[in-house]
Amino acid sequence: EVQLVESGGGLVQPRGSLRLSCVVSGFTFSNYAMSWVRQAPGKGLEWVSATWSGGGRTSYANSVKGRFTISRDNAKNTLYLQMNSLEAEDTGVYYCAKDRGTNPDYGMEYWGNGTLVTVSS
Repeated sequence: EVQLVESGGGLVQPRGSLRLSCVVSGFTFSNYAMSWVRQAPGKGLEWVSATWSGGGRTSYANSVKGRFTISRDNAKNTLYLQMNSLEAEDTGVYYCAKDRGTNPDYGMEYWGNGTLVTVSS
């Protein structure tokens, strides 16, 4: 059974930083691309970032480019999202997602339960 468990969310001040983690099980992690998506209060899902299966290639939404960094440790079955220069608009529930293949071109198929990030002074 595919399992995706996010952690690391919490309350952070504007301009602060936070690192999210996602520990996965139930599939061969190194064979699949992974993504982060988020949902702000009252809004729909927004794609944030993706990493190819080997971790050597990444992609970001324009809204987070230059501030967020996605990475993965295939030996630990763990996906990360380093978030810097956080803004109030970054507030929301962050989900990690398993993509359908080695690259994110074909979309996501599984999501975790999410971790809440609140950016507020």
